[in-house]
Amino acid sequence: QVQLVESGGGLVQPGGSLRLSCAASGTIFSISTMGWYRQAPGKQRELVATITGGGSTNYADSVKGRFTISRDNAKNTVYLQMNSLKPEDTAVYYCKKGSQWGQGTQVTVSS
Repeated sequence: QVQLVESGGGLVQPGGSLRLSCAASGTIFSISTMGWYRQAPGKQRELVATITGGGSTNYADSVKGRFTISRDNAKNTVYLQMNSLKPEDTAVYYCKKGSQWGQGTQVTVSS
């Protein structure tokens, strides 16, 4: 059974940075495409970034140049480095593999 556990969320001021982590178990992590998604209050869940087993990445236009997705296959972990955070980045951030979702971690950007 695949398990995904996110961590690293919190409260940060505009312009600040956070790094989210998603630890995966129960899957062959190194060949898996992993994704980060987010859902703001009253809005639909949306794609933030994905990374393939080969390291190819894809980003939503709203985060390009500010967020970086990466992975450490030795640790079965995918990361989302978020810089220059804006209030509109406030959301619950979820890790995804295939049809499996993590429980989410709250990111709040506010002064």
